Amino acid sequence: MWATLLLPSLLAGVQAIEVYRNPVYPLDVVDQLEEATMPKVEDYVAKRIAANTNNNCTMDNVAVRREWSDMSEDMRQEYVASIQCLMKLPPKSDTERFPGALSRYDDFVAYHMTHAMQLHDNQHLFGAHKYYVWLFEKALREECGYTGYQPYMNYDRYAEDPKNSPLLNGNVSSMGGNGEPEPLYKGVPQFGRTPNIIETGGGGGCVTEGPFSDMVVSLGPTSMATAKGVAKNPKADGTGSNPRCLRRDVNRNAAMGARADEVFSLINDNDEMDGFYNQLLGTPPPKGEYPWGVHTAGHYIAAVDPGGDASTSPGDPLFYFHHTALDRIWWIWQMQDVEKRLNVLPNGMGMPMKQRSIPVPDNVTVDMEWLGPPINLLETHDQLGGNGGAFCYVYV
Repeated sequence: MWATLLLPSLLAGVQAIEVYRNPVYPLDVVDQLEEATMPKVEDYVAKRIAANTNNNCTMDNVAVRREWSDMSEDMRQEYVASIQCLMKLPPKSDTERFPGALSRYDDFVAYHMTHAMQLHDNQHLFGAHKYYVWLFEKALREECGYTGYQPYMNYDRYAEDPKNSPLLNGNVSSMGGNGEPEPLYKGVPQFGRTPNIIETGGGGGCVTEGPFSDMVVSLGPTSMATAKGVAKNPKADGTGSNPRCLRRDVNRNAAMGARADEVFSLINDNDEMDGFYNQLLGTPPPKGEYPWGVHTAGHYIAAVDPGGDASTSPGDPLFYFHHTALDRIWWIWQMQDVEKRLNVLPNGMGMPMKQRSIPVPDNVTVDMEWLGPPINLLETHDQLGGNGGAFCYVYV
């Protein structure tokens, strides 16, 4: 039985935010920090309203993104159905350029795989992914009738036993289950770290349980793939049609690298963006049994194919849970000192692709091409009035 609470507002006339809590999971230190941050959020929005720069975003009309296990089973099944709907709609991308894009869902995979270098440079990792996930959420709502908002995963809730979690236990209200054992799949190498591999959790093969057991993966793999036993794509760049199953390895070894104490340290111990960015990416490699960094740990909680390929990773729907969780972490960090942190960008160390110089000129644009209209990079930094007010949401 879920507990329904109201997160009270400190501002007169502002509607309280309804919060659903799954009593199985007590609030961790990051959840507690988020709740303690809400007065700062309200104060920030109030100042924007007073300055007439809020673009009609108020605490009365904010959307609320929730943790998966805090959602009712009906809410979860509605989300799953909307993903399956998007997988049945025809693509809008250029099918001559992307013959492997078989659905509207694949439109998002095609964009990510052909813009992976830009999406993961230091300027774009946070803001461009925020816009990308928001456009995905928008497609679910406007094209498939989804009435909620994009859920996130709280890694800590599932880290000890991800295979039996509400997210990955394979029942009808989950996001599917584990892959079949694949003897050739040993895990994900982590060069320069000790240990130097995220060892397999015992899966790596086709998912046979849950809502995505019959999912058809088409795009990829690319040269960045981690899966074993997957046929090569007929096109060298991975954009051809290559129908196959969804492969996963539900992996405690990965998930343990994103526990609440790791996330809390990431937020609380970094006053400057460079430190926040580098620690998120595990640079320099942290010490301990799970030295991956939160970004890598979250990606490999289950990812093999297409999720374990950095180019095609959105091909596994879990991608959106992970990047929504990263967006939440970034937002909580921003709101600790919003005037200083809202628009800062990292100088960059942690990613292998080319890093861009800082400061950034005001005219840098994030162009999502067939997914959505171009917007200014710094507009992607503000989820409480950015993008002309289209970004207007909080996390609980």
